[in-house]
Amino acid sequence: MASAKVKFRKSSVIGKAGTVYYQLCHNNLSKQISTKIHLQPDEWQLVEERIERKLPLARHLAMYQTKISNDLQTLRQIIRSLEARPHGYTLGEVADLFHATSSEESVLEYMRRQIEHLRQRKRYGTASNYRCALNSLSQFLHGEDLPFSLLNEGLVLQYSEWLHDRRIKKNSLSFYMRIWRAVYNRATKERIIEQTFPFQNVYTGIDRTRKRAVNEETILRLYELELEGHPSLALARDLFIFSYCTRGMAFVDIAFLKKTDLTRTHIRYCRRKTDQSLQIRIEPCIEQIIRRYEVATRHSVYVFPILSSQDEEQAYKQYERALGYHNHKLKLLGEMIGLDLPLTSYTSRHTWATTARNHNIPLSVISAGMGHTSEKTTQIYLASLENSVIDDANYGLLMPINRVAMR
Repeated sequence: MASAKVKFRKSSVIGKAGTVYYQLCHNNLSKQISTKIHLQPDEWQLVEERIERKLPLARHLAMYQTKISNDLQTLRQIIRSLEARPHGYTLGEVADLFHATSSEESVLEYMRRQIEHLRQRKRYGTASNYRCALNSLSQFLHGEDLPFSLLNEGLVLQYSEWLHDRRIKKNSLSFYMRIWRAVYNRATKERIIEQTFPFQNVYTGIDRTRKRAVNEETILRLYELELEGHPSLALARDLFIFSYCTRGMAFVDIAFLKKTDLTRTHIRYCRRKTDQSLQIRIEPCIEQIIRRYEVATRHSVYVFPILSSQDEEQAYKQYERALGYHNHKLKLLGEMIGLDLPLTSYTSRHTWATTARNHNIPLSVISAGMGHTSEKTTQIYLASLENSVIDDANYGLLMPINRVAMR
């Protein structure tokens, strides 16, 4: 019967990592199967033919040892199955069967294909989020890929602890876990791996964040702030106020808002995050801001001078750069009016919701106005709301600004 052992070959170059390989022996013949596992000599225990136990076992070394154990088990199972043949077998056949078995889908490579698939479907925001999650897990794995069979609950818990040790905020930790859970679930649907629910004991919720809203007085101060001679600050202010006036329209939707989305009386657009169609009545303060940029955008398809490209992927890259610049300018605006809270593109959205709540507008109207879709039960109820109810609610909120706009 053939035997399978693990061996370590030192590098001929001093200081360079050596290579782990498997040695097959049968009928006085031998064959070697190379691996992609590279170790320093002090990381290998020659007598026990395994990774050195005395070392503090780093995550990548633990993974290597698990892979070695799994590979040896696979090789021995192959040998046992071939032993049942009446006409014998060769070491070449053992190696071929092992390579065929070892062609298991790997986690990081699968994720890269998912990202490319998202890009082809023009879901650039989701692709960007997946890329962030990929980079994080790749760093945790020291750049090494791993088969899906090793993506188990133990590894997921180690990854969660690794993120926590790096003081990753709770919502960011959940962000990574929810993405990887989605990838894992897709792999199970494609029958790449059997479902074992490895994410059931890690945090995947959404924690309450720090206060992001400002009060109505701050909105009015920003609206009336004299910014002549500072066009970039004026644009940031106007986009912030426009977001507030349009029920917290997200910056990505403002950036991609096209002139064809406007009628004489309404804005009709589709939220890029949820694909939900929304309609907003154009109040005087909204119209004033739109008209302010008609000259700057006279040769553009977009309402505001944020994007120039009509190529979807190129435009999304412009949006990502513009978002960082916009938040930088908002921070300066906040400092100019003495805010303790840094202004961001999210502040206007949170502020509209908070102000609406303070004016005793029903939660269902607020949710519909902002295009929320996360609560299925609420959304079923919200679907029956007339859009005029939401517009009337928004009109009441915007009365202070409209009075200034109509002077």
